Amino acid sequence: MKRPWFYPFVPFYAAAAAWKNGRFDRDASAATELKWPVLSVGSLSIGGAGKTPLVTALVPLLRDAGFMPDILSRGYGRTTKETLRVDPQGQAIDFGDEPLMLARTTGAPVYVAAERVRAGRLAEIQLDAWQQHVHLLDDGFQHRQLARALDVVLFTHEDAYDHMLPAGNLREPLQSLRRANVIAVREEEATELEDVLSRLARPGTKVWTIRRTLRVPAASSKPFAFCALARPWHFFAQLRMQNITANHTMTFRDHHHYSQKDIEKLLRIAKSSGANGWITTMKDAVKLPAAMLHQLQQIGPVSVADLRTEFVDREIVIRDLKQMLARWQEKMPSGQ
Repeated sequence: MKRPWFYPFVPFYAAAAAWKNGRFDRDASAATELKWPVLSVGSLSIGGAGKTPLVTALVPLLRDAGFMPDILSRGYGRTTKETLRVDPQGQAIDFGDEPLMLARTTGAPVYVAAERVRAGRLAEIQLDAWQQHVHLLDDGFQHRQLARALDVVLFTHEDAYDHMLPAGNLREPLQSLRRANVIAVREEEATELEDVLSRLARPGTKVWTIRRTLRVPAASSKPFAFCALARPWHFFAQLRMQNITANHTMTFRDHHHYSQKDIEKLLRIAKSSGANGWITTMKDAVKLPAAMLHQLQQIGPVSVADLRTEFVDREIVIRDLKQMLARWQEKMPSGQ
């Protein structure tokens, strides 16, 4: 979403981003090392690009490559402050919606902390040190306080033609792609982004192509679609691509925690619009306790859409992971 009235402020934001990056570019020791390799998954833009589904997709491939992955997250939106391991049976308000979703869908240990180095250290204390571990850092491209072995950056068509904050959604300029070891692009955008990447990426940067699918259980005939996402229009567009016509739609702020007033408002509008069921996302569903789901079911069934990411050529990704992580291990001092 463009905000042209903020263009005069872009140079100030760009200067702040350049100052922050310059510190780490000049002094590698400014970033804290963990004992195990860190594979960061991030993007140039703020939320909604699909970073968390990409983390989910990497977990089984890292296992196939011989590693035991855990996941480190900030835990955005949680009310707790401690460094915690996410309980898959817990609540989103304690751990954050995305960490809870990752814990439930991947089976990998997930740790949350504002300073993600603390999350990594707790993982290294609690998990079996005799296995080959790797930390997956969710939304980590700008979190340079934590040193990483690999930077995987998700890059989209929207990013290529966007502006920096606050006028656009980019947290860094496009030239920052030169820090990436791997750039992940969507299958339908891969060809059009080739020229852009040839100008922006370092020579030899690997490109992984991903395919996104939205899996929706059988929906009711007149579903009410609601979500709390950074880019809700993507979700609604994907529903239309599957020939699912929403009877009504409603959006909330990204990471919004649903209250009883929200549920009452949803029920009131659903009744007046004639809806006979619901569609929401998995990220939203983890924030709906059983009592709220029961209330919604007064209108009709609640279908939970699952946005999944898979690699077009998973064998190439597994090979690349083995090679790049092996090079990191060769560089590390013996005994670490």
